[in-house]
Amino acid sequence: MHYFLLLEFSKNRDLQLLHFFIFFMLYLATVTTNLLIISAIAFDHRLHSPMYFFLMNLALQDIGIVSVIVPKSMINSLMGSRHISYSGCAAQIFLFLFFGASDFSLLTVMAYDRYVAICHPLHYERVMNWKACIVIILLVWVTGILYGTLHTTGTFSILFCSNVVNQFFCDIPQLLKLSCSGTLLVLIQQLG
Repeated sequence: MHYFLLLEFSKNRDLQLLHFFIFFMLYLATVTTNLLIISAIAFDHRLHSPMYFFLMNLALQDIGIVSVIVPKSMINSLMGSRHISYSGCAAQIFLFLFFGASDFSLLTVMAYDRYVAICHPLHYERVMNWKACIVIILLVWVTGILYGTLHTTGTFSILFCSNVVNQFFCDIPQLLKLSCSGTLLVLIQQLG
């Protein structure tokens, strides 16, 4: 199997173009907003603190997570296509999980940062120094890589009986439904 067929929004060409235009505008707004956040934090020295450093990384992850799925969906609508290559599907799942897991980990870190700032203000600079922030961000990104790798390799280690994905993007639960392997493996993957 060299490719998967994704669900299409519509077979009507006008609706496909409308889908492309709406998603293009939303994508452009999302990317522009996050780039403005990153630029503001990078260029304003008053914002060079741990909280804004974490916020800048969150904006970067948000650009990544929206860029994994939306452009392929827009291209498919514009071209009237449903195809995604096997490796493209694997990359889409890995990157989506990578950015998603990193997002959740970073939100947890940001909550801890605010907890230390509010509950232990006198110890804040000792606990949340720049060295600690860099190590924390590296751990956040490594966590995302490990999570994405684990689930992507687990998903693509099974045999697929069909190539028709009942979703607009490659999604693990939809791919597991296509499995030729026993249902026990599918259940174990869904619980993990």
